[in-house]
Amino acid sequence: MRPKTPSIAADTIIEFEGGIVLVERKFEPLGWAIPGGFVDIGESVEDAATREAKEETNLDVSDLKQFHTYSEASRDPRGHTVSIVFTAKGFGELKGLDDAKQAKVFNKDNLPELAFDHKKILEDYFNGKRR
Repeated sequence: MRPKTPSIAADTIIEFEGGIVLVERKFEPLGWAIPGGFVDIGESVEDAATREAKEETNLDVSDLKQFHTYSEASRDPRGHTVSIVFTAKGFGELKGLDDAKQAKVFNKDNLPELAFDHKKILEDYFNGKRR
């Protein structure tokens, strides 16, 4: 029998119109978040990151690069989730879709209240801490 393991997610810090895109979550835990979600069985993390970016923001992404993996067991109140975080350039018409109430562009100086450990992730990003 296969052992129980953490869930895997792929999140993308989308650079767009001079800032980064965040989505306001429709479901618990509420708050603003980096676009992303769980990797489907049979899907690569890169494909999941691209799919989730499109599903939540309506943006296509290019220049997808792995930023860092975040794996602290307490980072998601729903259960242990490992997130592979990417950076990418976004293009298209920005709008919140799927499980995002809305999508907006923010910069380092006007970040909203963030869900999960996304404050830490964005601190790493803005401080240039590519790991």
